[in-house]
Amino acid sequence: MKEKKTSNKVISLTNRISDKKSWVNHKRKPESSETGTRVIAITSGKGGVGKTNIVANLGYSLSALGKKVLIMDADLGLANLDVLLGLAPKYNLSHVITGEKTFSEITVKGPGDISILPASSGIQELTRLTREQGIRFLTELDSLLESYDILLIDTAAGISSNVIYFSTTAQEIIVVVSPEPTSITDGYALMKVLSLKYLQKNFKLLVNLASDREEADDVYRQLDLVSDRFLDIKIEFMGFVLHDKQVGKSVRRQKIVSELFPGADASKCFDALAKRICRTTAPELPGGKTNFFWKFFLRNELD
Repeated sequence: MKEKKTSNKVISLTNRISDKKSWVNHKRKPESSETGTRVIAITSGKGGVGKTNIVANLGYSLSALGKKVLIMDADLGLANLDVLLGLAPKYNLSHVITGEKTFSEITVKGPGDISILPASSGIQELTRLTREQGIRFLTELDSLLESYDILLIDTAAGISSNVIYFSTTAQEIIVVVSPEPTSITDGYALMKVLSLKYLQKNFKLLVNLASDREEADDVYRQLDLVSDRFLDIKIEFMGFVLHDKQVGKSVRRQKIVSELFPGADASKCFDALAKRICRTTAPELPGGKTNFFWKFFLRNELD
């Protein structure tokens, strides 16, 4: 009798998932043989490592390689991507959360034809949304992604609930650190939390503000050594971005260095990173093309 009840529960869950997938899919374009949108969360354990600058420049370089790029400013406590790019959006994610606007209505164009989903400081944490709000939020986002090749999520720094939310929902997690000891320690702490509490086992590491390749390699070796000893995770070294005075000049002019100084050392590093990403493939997620929404939904239904 107990076995029959368990079986019925599984059948019921399968039917609910099937019904919800049908509801979402009937609004979709016919599926092609191409893979879905690649969702990459770019995060850091410590603020001040240039994460947002990396997201903007990486998006620009990916766009130059022919990719349709969408960037979400997911730092809901201290949004600044729009300021960095010299944009003044009228609407932001808070208007989507309240149901006033859709994702397509708040999307603004950035440099190099990249698209931006702006945030606003003090937005309610997504983990505190009602179930209905969360489903609407992720379903609309999932629908918007059909028009893009890559979604870059600029998370907040640290281990807040929103950082965890976006990092665990994305296909790939790029952790940004600088050569400073505190940044390396906090980067390790972030990966430790995501690994032990949220079962994330694969990370990608990017070293920013490196003086040279040797310094960046040394940072990677430190983190790889300690994680290999104490954590059951894999860290892939994605490369580095050199410390470059041109970056500071670009920030003051509210431009990205890849656009303003394409021949700068940092710009060349961003181009190399974009090419590396394009040479690799994203891991498969449940739900096929519905990368973002269904990974979140299935995980919570099965909890």
